[in-house]
Amino acid sequence: MKIVITNDDGYKAKGIRVLKDIMDQFGEVTVVAPTEHQSGKSMAVDLGVMGLRYTDLGDNWGHFSGSPASCVKYALSVLCKDNLPDVVVSGINHGSNAAVASCYSGTLGAAEEAVLNFIPGIGVSLFDESQDADFSAVEKYFPDIFRKIMALDPASNGVFYNVNFPKLPADKIKGIKVCSMGLCRWVEEFVEDEDGSYHMRGRIVDYPENTPAPDHHSLLAGYITIVPHRVDNTDYKELENMRQAGFDCEF
Repeated sequence: MKIVITNDDGYKAKGIRVLKDIMDQFGEVTVVAPTEHQSGKSMAVDLGVMGLRYTDLGDNWGHFSGSPASCVKYALSVLCKDNLPDVVVSGINHGSNAAVASCYSGTLGAAEEAVLNFIPGIGVSLFDESQDADFSAVEKYFPDIFRKIMALDPASNGVFYNVNFPKLPADKIKGIKVCSMGLCRWVEEFVEDEDGSYHMRGRIVDYPENTPAPDHHSLLAGYITIVPHRVDNTDYKELENMRQAGFDCEF
């Protein structure tokens, strides 16, 4: 199996090095990670107006001066163009990408970029932003999760997968839950610093429309969560409502 790994925390992050060690058991791994931290970039891509640069670190490791999605594009277009990967795995992110964080996540943006190219994409995150986070639970449980996802033939279904681990030691994790994406929003997002600049913090407030066990609730309850996301995010129920309301017409 040929595997491409990227992340949004940058090539120096501990999480991507742990992920490389995990994925080595499954085949040939190529790492193409952002040169700098790229959290919150979602599927943003770099148009290269200023020029993008790839730095080869040897042993199938390298970093690229673009977003996570751009890293995947570079891997597919240049590094692996004659032998495309069987899967792209993005992470391990330092911090949760549950609920609507997945909409902003560069980790998930890279996975979605893979699926746009008919290659399975999986994002992996740990609910711990510490630079020296304990990834032992991911090391223990992700290999079997990966095997089960790949057995679903994900290259053909247009789905990418969002896997989140709670901040718990492996022996304290309650189990694994397949979930819906949690619905919430951030409030009180900006904190003003003494120099007049701002940084983001905030807290989340749930929507009332959540399903009984959305991913962020299950994550906080001590479960590993897996959410299947689709590239096609058309609301087909609303599509039919609009047709019934007479939006379609000929001129």
